[in-house]
Amino acid sequence: MSTLLLPAAASLVLSGGNDADQGGGVDVTSLALAAQGTLLERAGEYRRLEKEVAARTAQLQEARTAEQAARTQVATERAVVGSTAADLYTSAPVERYPLLGLDVRDASATSDVLFSQALADQADRALESAVVRAERSADVLEAATGRVAAASSAVADVTARAADVLATVRAEVDGLSTEVAARLAALGSIPASGVQQERNQQAMARWQEYLAQLAAAGIEPPPAAELTDLTDLPSGLSPALDAGGQPVPGVAWAVIGNKPVTVLPAETVAAVSAALSQLGKPFAPATSGPDTYDCGGFTAASWLLAGYAVPPTPQDQWATGAAVPLANLHIGDLVFAPGGRDVGIYLGNGDVVSSTASSYQVAVRSVEAGSTATRVTVPAPATPNAALPLDARIGNCGAIPPAPGTVDPSWGGFSNGRIPGDALCALGVHRHALRCDAAASYSLMDDAFQAAFGSRLCITDSYRSYASQVSAFARKPALAAVPGTSNHGWALAVDLCGGINVAGSPQWDWMWANAPRFGFVQPDWAAPGGEKPEPWHWEYGYIS
Repeated sequence: MSTLLLPAAASLVLSGGNDADQGGGVDVTSLALAAQGTLLERAGEYRRLEKEVAARTAQLQEARTAEQAARTQVATERAVVGSTAADLYTSAPVERYPLLGLDVRDASATSDVLFSQALADQADRALESAVVRAERSADVLEAATGRVAAASSAVADVTARAADVLATVRAEVDGLSTEVAARLAALGSIPASGVQQERNQQAMARWQEYLAQLAAAGIEPPPAAELTDLTDLPSGLSPALDAGGQPVPGVAWAVIGNKPVTVLPAETVAAVSAALSQLGKPFAPATSGPDTYDCGGFTAASWLLAGYAVPPTPQDQWATGAAVPLANLHIGDLVFAPGGRDVGIYLGNGDVVSSTASSYQVAVRSVEAGSTATRVTVPAPATPNAALPLDARIGNCGAIPPAPGTVDPSWGGFSNGRIPGDALCALGVHRHALRCDAAASYSLMDDAFQAAFGSRLCITDSYRSYASQVSAFARKPALAAVPGTSNHGWALAVDLCGGINVAGSPQWDWMWANAPRFGFVQPDWAAPGGEKPEPWHWEYGYIS
């Protein structure tokens, strides 16, 4: 739908949607869809350029390495030529030209003289070869230097094109009306279950009410660039002040009625609306949308749609961001949970929206005590922020492996083998997937296993749909579980290979000693000496 509407409505959206909504016959939802399509297209273009920058940078590094090798070779060849020439220059004439030593009165010395001359001729030829090699090395160095210059120019060109895309996005979101931004926030969200859905809806309502308040007062959020000089703010705006009366960078105040209201930059409005539009999307490690996200990928994707490129990991986002005190949080700030591995976008009212392993999806949660924060729209510090202390007990994006114990395998209201794919998280191997918290813990266990053995975990089975259970039971009725009762049907069990499938092997011993740290256990029936030994079978908590 956004593709169909884009040609007709994009110009209306990016030049302000109010007039179009009132007299042009294009409703706000259509404008929001068109804006979303435009911004996603720009984001895709930037991602492509980002990959090209990385490839060009790698080529530049290779060219520089080759240039340094050529430079070293030139220095070596020239040193050989120089030392040889110096030896010749300081040698006596008879050493340079042994034939001068021939004496008709001493025939017995002739053979020695001729031998010395042969050696001198050989040395001359060696010097000529060294000179040729030095000249060729100089040619190689010149070509390598040319390649460095070309590669450097290519990096600069692609980097400039990527920067132009970001500038274009910022210009486009600066033209979005508050009505369109509010509608944009509601596009694409997926309902959550129970209390979480209520909390998501409350955060969405607060955001849309805020934008409606600005719209009713005729206030359009200004570009971030217009909020950098607090002595020269747009008409009707004044510096926002913190509790101590000090100006707050990156935001401003307007007066609506008789109360000051914080006015956010247009780019922040776009980023928050983009983030809220992804509510309910599943969490998956090392992804940045559009179908699944991890925490850093989610915040990076949201801000990219506002024209800002932030790194993909929480640690790098913190290092390169402008730190702000937790007491001075404003909507749109990046909030980093204690432990340094989780990040979300502040929504006000003590809430953040994030994609974490603890919720398995994009969801609204509370700011944790001891969090830290950065503001994207203000200049980054010249020196990176000191790294946050990492909590080894917490995995990426807040994954906390549970202590092994008996668990109820049913979850999400799904029955065994009937879990939809969009409720699962991929393991990155073939089509293997698990419940998202189990997948996050599996990823941590995979990293630890690789550190110990130099290879990834070998997996043969994970979630098994009902249809797969029927097929397995038909093929192996004596081994496979009755369809609808398989432990794999809960997306909480894996079958492993690569040595783990052999009890007593180093790999199996490692799993027995370490898997519980990540919430995985081997049930008694599958352990050596059990009722049905299956050393390859491991579960996320005791579900048997």
